[in-house]
Amino acid sequence: MNNKAEPGSRHAGADPVNEDPQPDEGRQPNDAHRSKRRLHAVRVRLHDYRERVRRKPGMNMTYRVVLGAFGTIVLLAGIAMIPYPGPGWLVVFAGLGILATEFSWAHRVNMFAKRYYHRWTRWLGRQHLATKLAIMATTGMIVLVTLWLLGIFDTFGEWVGLRWSWLASPLFGP
Repeated sequence: MNNKAEPGSRHAGADPVNEDPQPDEGRQPNDAHRSKRRLHAVRVRLHDYRERVRRKPGMNMTYRVVLGAFGTIVLLAGIAMIPYPGPGWLVVFAGLGILATEFSWAHRVNMFAKRYYHRWTRWLGRQHLATKLAIMATTGMIVLVTLWLLGIFDTFGEWVGLRWSWLASPLFGP
């Protein structure tokens, strides 16, 4: 088989894995290749470990339960973080990714969620400033309402000496 790339193809010329056209100072041109090999070796060791665990029914069930519980906790934390500033969606996708290592349904849900998340962000990017501000205000209201429901306003009010009854949470109030 001929290993040469056709002229004009994206594989023509230098091998992007083995050659760095502008190597950093003190960096060898094939550091990327070594890094790739190390990552591959880690993946192979993890896969071998998982296969050894899979052959033992008791360990396999324990592994799946622990991984499922951990992935679910990460997923729920991400869902709780969505309306707040920060990495809410990233944590949701991480939780689904953890679950997807063992459960095929989680992989399907993760792909579905990513697809619709990207559609939402593209749609939002095309909207008028007024629409973006309305969505931002709605998100801000969701944050304020959840903070009120959790009793955060009442707690801060007590710290500064405000004892207003409307600050108290209807869920955790007096």
